[in-house]
Amino acid sequence: MKSLRRLAVLGCAAFGLGLLPPAAAVAEPAAASWDPARAVLRDGDGWGSAEGPVTGGSAADAAHDYTVTTREELAAALAADPGAPRIIRVRGTIDANTDPTGAPLSCADYATDGYRLDAYLAAYDPDTWGDADPSGPLEEARAASEARQRARVVLSVPSDTTIVGEGRDARLLGATLDVRRRENVIVRNLTFEDTFDCFPQWDPTDGELGAWNSEYDSLVLYGSRRVWVDHNTFTDGRRPDADQPSYFGRPFQQHDGQLDVVRGSDLVTASWNVFTEHDKTLLIGNGDGAGADDRGRLRVTLHHNLFHNVNSRTPRVRFGQVDVYNNHFVQDPGAAYSYYWGVGLESALVAEYNAVTLPEGITPAEVIRRWNPGTSMTEHGNRVDGRPVDLLAAYNAANPDAPIGAGAGWTPTLRSRVDHPVVVPALVGVWAGAGRLPTR
Repeated sequence: MKSLRRLAVLGCAAFGLGLLPPAAAVAEPAAASWDPARAVLRDGDGWGSAEGPVTGGSAADAAHDYTVTTREELAAALAADPGAPRIIRVRGTIDANTDPTGAPLSCADYATDGYRLDAYLAAYDPDTWGDADPSGPLEEARAASEARQRARVVLSVPSDTTIVGEGRDARLLGATLDVRRRENVIVRNLTFEDTFDCFPQWDPTDGELGAWNSEYDSLVLYGSRRVWVDHNTFTDGRRPDADQPSYFGRPFQQHDGQLDVVRGSDLVTASWNVFTEHDKTLLIGNGDGAGADDRGRLRVTLHHNLFHNVNSRTPRVRFGQVDVYNNHFVQDPGAAYSYYWGVGLESALVAEYNAVTLPEGITPAEVIRRWNPGTSMTEHGNRVDGRPVDLLAAYNAANPDAPIGAGAGWTPTLRSRVDHPVVVPALVGVWAGAGRLPTR
């Protein structure tokens, strides 16, 4: 990350351009009174603002302005006084895998009903179990153990809430913020690290070889509206996927998504975030069979985010009108890579004025992946390694039997600023992520 920021500064200097910070979210008060917890998403800044400013908990009175330092304090602030606007300020590191006294909890502490990983592996080895879904006492024990972890790590966020990290080092470790059927929520200036599942489930029918599937996204929006996700960092941190073992010839995947927008969620802006060191990063629409919930919804804007060393889903889209502009997608040599933009069922993805930095061995044709026939997207003005590249044409030339049509069928209008893609790596490298909120 430090090397990326050094390159960003040098890049701006080379082009004689200033490092302009993100514009203030609200009309600027006097600097002495400015409080990032009171900021709102302004009109015209992405789909989140389509029905007016997202205010979160900015109207909270002093009694509903909480500073939290532990998992218990965070859970209490989220649950207190339903219906009242609230501000929750996260100070330092909060570990979700802790008991009510703050003592750390391990996977062994959650295991129940005789669950042991070695026993689970022996029971469902494909060589003896075959390709049927796991069932019986050990699968039931796995599910019960997972439920015990879920009760600690999944934290429900109410409507009219702002959750903001204090300073540069606010961190949620192993936690899921679950925004479920809520409205008017702001999440800013937090590092989400290592949201992990102790008890992944083996699915022998997932793909040709089977797969381990885990629960818990760092931040999940489920049936929620008018949400602003800004200046956060999402990372696997201490538990990178590359360091995990393989069982049954497949990676033992303990992480799910970093940010998922699913089940009819709508009007979301994600801006100036960093997504790094992860596999399945950002999912918009979580099933081809969810059209009843998702058609006409899943309107999401992603702008000025950094996607660094992430394997896939930046984003993977079904159904939604999704605007992806002025982001930087960068892969280091040797980092696992599958694709960046996933075009799925009835998706309407617009990808414009982004910067893509690829190492040797990954071609522009691999930026896009298609799942369903008859899909289309708008791709315009993007640059790869500083050069203009028609990424849709590159994909279609490499995949003549699975083409993607040109034109998403809609034109974005809710863009607060559009920067030239040449300067996007510099701007994002300096200003994106937790600890980098504008000072005014």
